[in-house]
Amino acid sequence: MEIDKRFLNVLMLSFGFMLVFTAFQTMGNIEKTVLVSIKNEDPSFDGDGYTSLAIIYAALAICNWLAPSFISMTGPRVAIFIGACCYAFFIASFLSPSAKFLYTASAILGFGGSLIWTGHGQYLTENSDSETMSRNAGLFWAIFQSSLFAGNLFVYFMFTEATIDAVTRRHVFWVLTALSILGTLLLAFLRRPPFRLSLGEAEGVSSADKELSIPEPQGQKGYLAAWNAFKDALKLFTTCKMMLLSLTFIYTGLALTFFSGVYSSSIGFTEAMGEKRKSLVGLSGICIGIGEVVGGAIFGILASRTGTLGRCTGWPVVITGFFVSLFAYITILLNLPNNSPFTDTNQVGFINPLPVLAMFGSLTLGFGDACFNTQIYSLLGVIYAKESAPAFALFKFTQSVAAAISFIYSSYIGLHVQLSILFVSMILGTVAFCFVERRQSKRRNSDYTETETTLGNSIGIEG
Repeated sequence: MEIDKRFLNVLMLSFGFMLVFTAFQTMGNIEKTVLVSIKNEDPSFDGDGYTSLAIIYAALAICNWLAPSFISMTGPRVAIFIGACCYAFFIASFLSPSAKFLYTASAILGFGGSLIWTGHGQYLTENSDSETMSRNAGLFWAIFQSSLFAGNLFVYFMFTEATIDAVTRRHVFWVLTALSILGTLLLAFLRRPPFRLSLGEAEGVSSADKELSIPEPQGQKGYLAAWNAFKDALKLFTTCKMMLLSLTFIYTGLALTFFSGVYSSSIGFTEAMGEKRKSLVGLSGICIGIGEVVGGAIFGILASRTGTLGRCTGWPVVITGFFVSLFAYITILLNLPNNSPFTDTNQVGFINPLPVLAMFGSLTLGFGDACFNTQIYSLLGVIYAKESAPAFALFKFTQSVAAAISFIYSSYIGLHVQLSILFVSMILGTVAFCFVERRQSKRRNSDYTETETTLGNSIGIEG
């Protein structure tokens, strides 16, 4: 039996991301908590976790405009490798705590993030067709988000005390740095995708693979290709369809900030959670990861079976994500005090804080996020098959702007206002996605009907 080389490429990409982001997502989950512990030991240290994360996503947003141009000259594989190196550098910066070094590494990571995510979108599209895009997007998301398991499980067993000492922090930082380097090395060996018809051209056509590889961009025309890629991204951003989808992208950015940097820290800061509350930070990350993986696996498999011939079926999944996330926000509102995102607090929410309810909130946050993201990946891969680099760059640009703004205000506004912002943006994002997806679905169904009618008339004439 012949091995599907494109599927192996997707697996290699997914596991490389899983290792790199085991380090980064774990660090993002604990960054606010560990930096507060450093400041408690060394009052001269003035680094802030939310500020660091805000710099990351601000730089990521800006650099996303340049990423398509960079990739047009280097190809997605080089971009993914360079981006992974930036992630490893950021994790390693915690081995020598310094506010200036931290913020510099955060800016470098923003640049690397724009390359790795835009490159990943193009590479995933190049290794998919209309029948496998949903499956591959769901598979990638499930494997990628399993990164939340190992790192946070490690943190759960390491952070067993109410205070986190220097020795414990250093052990955690070394392990996470090693994992990021291992993932970078795996991504360095990504292979070129075998030659095939582009996703858009291949719809409704049987597979036509050949034992050739897609050529990498040529250096001679690199600058011209870079300029054209930048212009294409600007043009695409102003289209009505992309502007509507930006509302969905904005919500995912706000949600990313909340579950990756705010929520788990809020649990650790709530003294009523008990003496083991710092270990709950890691356990919360694990529960978020379980929700992400289950959502990615379920909806990736369902989409691959129901979304044949490129028909879009994502809106029911997004609606499911809406209600699951709504339930999560309500439980968080009841369970945690308003000032929990900032520092240790002895206040309580509307009910006495329950660790079990907090973990269930983490689980539903992850599942809801997976519902939105898997369908965004699938929809972009189908609609913008020939413009995958700028489309995914604009997705990450809009998401990153929202995340950066959210990390900035997370240092100043309470939990209740943050949840209100999430609720309003989720409504707008859900309506926008469903509108675009339904219009795309109707258009495709109309195209298939016209094609079948034309083929039927042709057969009738020949007969």
